[in-house]
Amino acid sequence: MTTHASSAPVPRVRHRPQWLVPAGLILLSLIPVIAGAARLTELTGGAAITAQNARFFASPVPAVTHILSVTTYSLLGAFQFLPALRGRRGWHRVAGRILAPAGLLAALSGLWMAVFYPLPPGDGPALLVLRLVFGSAMAASIVLGVVAVARRDFVRHSAWMTRGYAIGVAAGTQALTGLPWILLVGPPDEPTRAVLLGAAWVINLAVAEYVIHRRARRTVRARRTVRVPAVVPAAVPGPAAVVEVAGNVPDRRTFPAKRTVSGDVEAGRLDSRA
Repeated sequence: MTTHASSAPVPRVRHRPQWLVPAGLILLSLIPVIAGAARLTELTGGAAITAQNARFFASPVPAVTHILSVTTYSLLGAFQFLPALRGRRGWHRVAGRILAPAGLLAALSGLWMAVFYPLPPGDGPALLVLRLVFGSAMAASIVLGVVAVARRDFVRHSAWMTRGYAIGVAAGTQALTGLPWILLVGPPDEPTRAVLLGAAWVINLAVAEYVIHRRARRTVRARRTVRVPAVVPAAVPGPAAVVEVAGNVPDRRTFPAKRTVSGDVEAGRLDSRA
């Protein structure tokens, strides 16, 4: 009688497409990238000088450096979150050697402009302090990330570089936090503008910390998973095999043990080989 074992249907595991996160980061980065391209066009095209752009015409080098470095850092950095590329050691290493200097240039040029450029209309001391705090945090995160990878500490390297990137692309999030207020209420005053822009930095860092802790939990679960090899049960010999083996074993009769002169116990055996 033949029986067929019924196999239960295997549930399908839905995997999120890997390109969603990089695509979202690129879309978020397009906001400051487009604004920077417009600023470069303004500087090179001889636009009219106004109160909003006078500081850039007075000292264009920091502004141009900031725009180019932020564009490189935000767009190229988005691809570091693509697992297919991040797993390639050559790509990750080459991209990292471009991203670290670009990120530092973006942070340092932003700090320079915050300190030496006159405050534009709408900005105030509170927003200046926030720019200095988060700009310094971005530069420090990149430096700590480089130090970590030099020490072969890839976990801390990934964490610090994620934090630095989150701060660097906050300009896109600032457009999302400020635009609804402008549409619903109108142009914000100095304290409100500082709160709206500061909220974008906080949101990005909160998301970065979530990603970092999620990676850490996955790493812990992977280390705790122990693969135990399957144990194959030993085959039990049938009666015929037992008879065959028994026929090949010489007859050994065991007698009660006897004690020798030296006091050792010796088992008495009689070998009845023909």
